[in-house]
Amino acid sequence: MDKPILETSRLALREMTWDDLDFLALLLTDERVMRHYPKCCTRVEAQAWLGRVIDRYAEHGHAFWLASLRATGEPIGQIGLLLQQVDGVDEPEIGYMIHADHWRRGYAVEAASAVRDYAFGMLDKPRVISLIRPVNIASQRVALRVGLKPERLTRWHDLDHLVFSLARPAEQSAAGRSIA
Repeated sequence: MDKPILETSRLALREMTWDDLDFLALLLTDERVMRHYPKCCTRVEAQAWLGRVIDRYAEHGHAFWLASLRATGEPIGQIGLLLQQVDGVDEPEIGYMIHADHWRRGYAVEAASAVRDYAFGMLDKPRVISLIRPVNIASQRVALRVGLKPERLTRWHDLDHLVFSLARPAEQSAAGRSIA
């Protein structure tokens, strides 16, 4: 098993590999999980998705990571930091997608909070965003609990999205050191 990028009290996040395709295909073909996307993915589309994630690791050093339960190793979703172009600007986005069987247990908030802290403390990002469809109230609640606030409505991939954002606290810098 690859070393986790991040660990929380209940979760481990690590880079995905081709061995994770079965789980990713299960996640991306689930109608409950994909209800705010234009459509469910096929296995072939899930394979292409995974290929793009792996390419992002090489290009940006981060992307979606596989989220697994620390106690059992069971994969429950994908959560991470993706560089997205929004309104002509490259923005680090906290993205999260939990399998429906694991909803309402706080996993998205727990992992997204760790990703936020990693983006600010380890990667020295000045801000993070999350792109959320206006109808996706559950995802908006996660963003709010992580500290992101709605900033504006934008058109992204031909669909309306709310841009939630959070600036890095002034006292926080790379590697979690205080500037004070």
